Amino acid sequence: KTQFYSFQISIAYHIKSFPPLLLPFSLCPLFTIPLPPQPHPAHKSSGSLPQELSDLTHLLHWPPTPGDGGDLLASTSPQTSTYHLRKTSQASYTLGGYLEAILIARDHRGRPKTHGGDLFRAQLLGPYLKAGVPGDIQDLENGTYLLSFPLLWAGQAQVQVRLIHSSEAVGVLRGIWRDQWAMVDFMGYFRGPTGYEEIVTCNVNPLLMGEEESTCHYRDEDSGELWFCARPPTLPCDSLVGHSSGHYWNVTTPHEEALLAWNVTDKVLPQDISPIWVAKESNKSLVLSPQQPCHPGIMGPKPSGFYHQAMWHSLSCSGRSFSTVDSILGCLAGHIIHMMGDSTLRQWWEYLRDTVPSLKPVDLHTTYQTGPLMAVETTRGIVLHWRAHSWPLRSLRTPVASLHSVVRELGGLAGGPHTVVVLGLGAHFTTFPPSAFVQRLAGIRAAVAALLAREPRTLVVIKLANTGYKSVYGSDWFTLQVNRLLRAAFADLRVAFVDAWEMTSSLGLPDRIHPGRLIIRNEVNLLLSFICPT
Repeated sequence: KTQFYSFQISIAYHIKSFPPLLLPFSLCPLFTIPLPPQPHPAHKSSGSLPQELSDLTHLLHWPPTPGDGGDLLASTSPQTSTYHLRKTSQASYTLGGYLEAILIARDHRGRPKTHGGDLFRAQLLGPYLKAGVPGDIQDLENGTYLLSFPLLWAGQAQVQVRLIHSSEAVGVLRGIWRDQWAMVDFMGYFRGPTGYEEIVTCNVNPLLMGEEESTCHYRDEDSGELWFCARPPTLPCDSLVGHSSGHYWNVTTPHEEALLAWNVTDKVLPQDISPIWVAKESNKSLVLSPQQPCHPGIMGPKPSGFYHQAMWHSLSCSGRSFSTVDSILGCLAGHIIHMMGDSTLRQWWEYLRDTVPSLKPVDLHTTYQTGPLMAVETTRGIVLHWRAHSWPLRSLRTPVASLHSVVRELGGLAGGPHTVVVLGLGAHFTTFPPSAFVQRLAGIRAAVAALLAREPRTLVVIKLANTGYKSVYGSDWFTLQVNRLLRAAFADLRVAFVDAWEMTSSLGLPDRIHPGRLIIRNEVNLLLSFICPT
């Protein structure tokens, strides 16, 4: 379902002066090429985005980050920044109350900062109780931050604050995200009738192939998504058979690299608050989850939940624990689960495959990293699918024919009470301007809206992106922006959210783009709570 075109790029590089957030939307109509087929009409009628998502400037607002003027010592330091309780310390605190603190950002010389924009992460941890909850951080934009922590369990609790990125490092990331059309490229593999192959560079933007160079243009007729490859030396554009990761580009100066270096990134601030004690309230040792069952469309509070005894307790609905194989099988019985997205979502598929012995994987003879993957449990009528979203996708070599757009897959589903769709997007879009992700979300949102319109009993679950990457190619700051876009895109649709960001940033565990089994188990438990709320 891909149409291809070959054309000469005839636009000079002064087009780079266009506002980057307009790309690639404003770019494509400027090329004088034959008009390809339009996306499927079923999606076209629902293609408008919420107003919030169309206003990227407002949605992705971040406090100003003036920079350090080339003086690394003027950037925010995790060693000299301090925090303290807002009020006098108490002998004990009340369950269900709040603990407040004030954080003062300082540079490497110990001088207080006069502007905000730092990316801090605050947590309240209960190490002996395997407990944790993310704290709320209010940036006053003058170098001072207000921290607030809900007191959700009885016993000991300890504040921990990390500097993920200084405001100066965030300024670097903002500039790159705004001004760079891409930070990576990809390989396209073309094969002739005799098996002879030619390998070229591919990407999301035709101008990345080089000015005045012949380019192959691909458009998915279901989603309208565009992809471009440099024209191979001798083979035609329709001989593209394979796709893989390409190269990471050098997009930073030495000074910018120093601002993003490991010794000043994701560092714990010196401990300035002693552990506190939270007393039981009416003999209760936990703030209980709401009584309402988990269902799509439910409002998500902040925080969305917390850990206690290594179990996630939702604060939006009465999440359930599926601790036995029988409980998982009982919930999934008669369901077909369609997971589409990146490898962090594939971990859910792998968890269920590894946890439920009777859920047998079927060898589809595909590239495991991209799928499609399938597992079945025939006695209970369970089918579990996962497949990667289409390009841009950093992966080993995989057949192009296996790279189906999410819109294409959603358009082929009838839906119904036994159909569950889980979408996990974001990690592969942090190396491109936000407009690239917005364009993808526009098509997916329209396809989800169409699916729910033709069969409202279909359950659609959106997995937010989790913490993990700390580099210029996939920083947590990028992930925060991606999650803002995800929430805005689906806010007015009857879908469920699994806040993987909070679930991976609540415990005192090292960040990993692929979280450990404890985190995955709790994410899957929440998914199952939406499938089987009672």
